[in-house]
Amino acid sequence: MKRLLIIAAIVVVAFAAAPWLGVGDYIIGVLTMICFYAVFAMSWDLLFGYAGEVNFGPSFLIGLGAYGAGLADADYSLPVPVCIAIGTLAAVIGGLVLAVPALRLRGPYFGLITLVAVLLLQDAIVIFAGTTGGEIGLSVPDFISSSATVNFYYAFGLMVIAGGVLMTVANSPFGLILQAAGQDPIEAQALGFNIVKHKVAAFVLSAFFSGLAGAFLVFYLGTASVNAMVDVAVGIQVIIAAVLGGRRTIIGSVLGAAFLIGAGEILRPIGQLSGFVVAALALLVILFIPNGLLGLLHERRA
Repeated sequence: MKRLLIIAAIVVVAFAAAPWLGVGDYIIGVLTMICFYAVFAMSWDLLFGYAGEVNFGPSFLIGLGAYGAGLADADYSLPVPVCIAIGTLAAVIGGLVLAVPALRLRGPYFGLITLVAVLLLQDAIVIFAGTTGGEIGLSVPDFISSSATVNFYYAFGLMVIAGGVLMTVANSPFGLILQAAGQDPIEAQALGFNIVKHKVAAFVLSAFFSGLAGAFLVFYLGTASVNAMVDVAVGIQVIIAAVLGGRRTIIGSVLGAAFLIGAGEILRPIGQLSGFVVAALALLVILFIPNGLLGLLHERRA
């Protein structure tokens, strides 16, 4: 825990100081996206890393938050904070409705249900294109700020708050029960713990931060679209970022997101090959460093 806190402090200082180092708006924009994806990946790691449940549909929660906030702004012209609250609430309700029946199942069925939920949300967005914008996307008239630096600090603040809350929860007695439920649910239940209740609570907390970040993201990008927020590929990126950073570390997701998005931006000049190269690099890291980048740092330290 002490090492994680030291690494977290280094990451926070490095991100906070970036705009003051004279970097351009482009770099600040990349750092902003890293912050958003870090929140998504940290939220996913709570459920997978500690509870042992593989959620193949993180983009379902992100999409609910993004479209909930976007529709509230585009159709009803509500204040931005109210729209963000509505998007977050939509993700929490959707996560609760999905988690209560799904977490009572055993084996791979929970993962399959979350994956199907993403596909259903995609189809619903396309079917109701008159309201959602369909495959073209939903334009959002308002935005948080026109300043790249201000937008970055909003995303950065969200990342710090989410990381602090999730790390506190993960290292609390609640987190220990989640780990026990993930490693041996039968024995944990025999000890008197209601593992379904704890896993549902973890899923709701994950949905809260995923939806909140998704709602902020839609006002940063100025649009809500299937390709940017709901597509299965988005969920895969979130999962890869969490696994690359290090399972059951929370803060490792920041490193994973930085690696994934940073490598994609660096390799952008090679065109479509950039996606292939980034995926290959991620595959190599997962194969040869199964504990992730943060796990590698721990091993070298040991």
